[in-house]
Amino acid sequence: MSSSIITSLTPNQVNDELNKMQAFIKKEAEEKAREIKLKANQEYEIEKTNLVRQETSNIDSNYEKNLKKVSLEKQIMKSTIDNKVRLKVLNKRNDSLNDIFEETQKQLRTKLSKNKNLYKDILHKLILESILRLLEDDVIVQVKEQDVSIVDNQQFLNKIAEEYKETTNGKEVNLTVSKKFLNAELIGGVVVKDSLEKIELNNTVDERLKLLHEEALPAIRLEMFGISKSRKFFD
Repeated sequence: MSSSIITSLTPNQVNDELNKMQAFIKKEAEEKAREIKLKANQEYEIEKTNLVRQETSNIDSNYEKNLKKVSLEKQIMKSTIDNKVRLKVLNKRNDSLNDIFEETQKQLRTKLSKNKNLYKDILHKLILESILRLLEDDVIVQVKEQDVSIVDNQQFLNKIAEEYKETTNGKEVNLTVSKKFLNAELIGGVVVKDSLEKIELNNTVDERLKLLHEEALPAIRLEMFGISKSRKFFD
């Protein structure tokens, strides 16, 4: 609107025109404000939805992780407890088996110390068995000091040599009792060596018991405790 037109208007008309312009501007401003508010609300809802979805996803992810972590910790704890119990049971079983063999050793020691003839016969068989395995012409026989009186006897040694000769179709052997003695703590028995002492064969009662312990242990364990639930393979 030109200034010439405005100046030709009366004051009342000018005010009316100004009021109209003010109302138009106000209306436009209100509509723009509503648009801005509506858009802001929409963006807010979108952003809120995205945030809620993201946080929900994070919570779900953390929950699953924590759930897996708790589940894994429970499994580890259960496995640890099971292993401790299993080891405790195995230790108890081994203690029981060791007690059996210790008692056997004690009884055998007592029996052989009281029955000299039985022990003499056992020494005879142990020496013969040893020299048959060694198959040397000259053999050194080593025993406990207290057993020298039994072994260092020509009649005793000759009898063993004769049996050896019969068993080997005429092969002779020369037996010499060593001046070095076996440990006095041993139950008894013999260690034989070749003349150069390079080959040694331990045939003491203690060594035989040790081998018996290793060989008989599985069968004794089975007899005492039955088949292990954790065992997967059988001979």
